[in-house]
Amino acid sequence: MKISIDAHINEDILKVWDYYNDPKHIVKWNQASSDWHSPHAVNHLKVGGTFSYRMEAKDGSAGFDFTGKYTEIQKPFILKYVLDDGREVDVLFKIMGSGTHVFLSFDPEDEYPEEFQKQGWNAILQSFKKYCESLKEKAD
Repeated sequence: MKISIDAHINEDILKVWDYYNDPKHIVKWNQASSDWHSPHAVNHLKVGGTFSYRMEAKDGSAGFDFTGKYTEIQKPFILKYVLDDGREVDVLFKIMGSGTHVFLSFDPEDEYPEEFQKQGWNAILQSFKKYCESLKEKAD
């Protein structure tokens, strides 16, 4: 059974889509806590295209590549991909009021408890929300 998380972002759906998929933005929000970062990201946003986001502890003690391949893209509403370990991820973007609601569901992996995985992915989604809304504040 998939794990699901979601967040409401006070920003236009097209901007949210861009911030979610453009590597120059991904490296700004793709971390679960302030002691981690994403030093580089590559994203070939097309069906069959691949992505690779490097995630590392800022002190260099740990790191990994988050990699996969896109299986479905319907801009600006749907992203589906398969991670290199075979797990499936669905990201849905929906206009709600003056903002965008992001629904994300993913297959859990076997190494860590599901609640731990949910908390980690949710922390990254909350980092994304905070980043999007900080850009909106600067523009207003």
